[in-house]
Amino acid sequence: MTDLAYPDAPVTPATPVPRGRRLKARNQMDTPARRAKSVLKHIVLVGAALTMIYPLIWMVLSSFRPGELIFRQPGLVFSDFTFANYEHGWTALGFSFDTFLINSAIIVFGCVLGNVVSCSLAAYAFARLKFSGRRLLFAMMLVTIMLPIHVLIVPQYIVFSKVGLINTIWPIVLPKLLGTDAFFIFLMVQFIRGLPRELDEAALIDGCGHFRIFFSILLPLMIPAIATTAIFTFIWTWNDFFSSLIYLTKMENYTVQLAVRAFMDSAGQSNWGAMFAMSVVSLVPIFLAFLFGQRFLVRGIATTGIK
Repeated sequence: MTDLAYPDAPVTPATPVPRGRRLKARNQMDTPARRAKSVLKHIVLVGAALTMIYPLIWMVLSSFRPGELIFRQPGLVFSDFTFANYEHGWTALGFSFDTFLINSAIIVFGCVLGNVVSCSLAAYAFARLKFSGRRLLFAMMLVTIMLPIHVLIVPQYIVFSKVGLINTIWPIVLPKLLGTDAFFIFLMVQFIRGLPRELDEAALIDGCGHFRIFFSILLPLMIPAIATTAIFTFIWTWNDFFSSLIYLTKMENYTVQLAVRAFMDSAGQSNWGAMFAMSVVSLVPIFLAFLFGQRFLVRGIATTGIK
């Protein structure tokens, strides 16, 4: 570029740094102390990762051991390899284990659908609509995040018992349809606030109503937040044990988590081999959900943020 004070001055090209000098400077930065620190850091990280996944590896390997050797040979190396635990565990409870998988899948589908629909609509109302008491209602909604489920479970159980919904999926699914997960509402509100309001104003000028604006304009842009909501809801609902234990008492209505717990007998001998085998089976949907959804999960969290 030419100097503004001297527009006719010749342009002085930048002096290129020789390749050898650049490599020498890089090698000077890569000192033995720096390399040793990097190696030590990676060793610590690998050791921490192995420590965290050791119980999972041990459970997977124990599911292929004979039941009498699970605690007799607790190491990771073993010689006896069998699929008997999976064959026995699939039918050990009197029902095929796919019954419990289907029950969990139905509940998870209802909860994911309910959270995505209800939380996105509530988030749009808080982020875009102006109505009396909006800030107060939003603050009350945030307060409910701090309420543990144990505070709400007794009055909820009484209500569902009065209307005869115990031993059905509705006590677990129905609250999701009513937008009771304040965390996901807050997440989507933050995401919508990051979208330009000019999109809404342009749609209003073209004659669109709020439902058209939401479904045709904002909803396609909310895919990262919706995917994050769906993935978290899937994982939390699939792993939910407490709510299923309270509302589902008949074996044919059990979810996967209750079925795995049924292999443990506090008064007699527990079937550890079958329990570990079915625990591995129950982890497969969670693993697949995270494997295929991690791209949307990371993008949704990164683009939402706390503004």
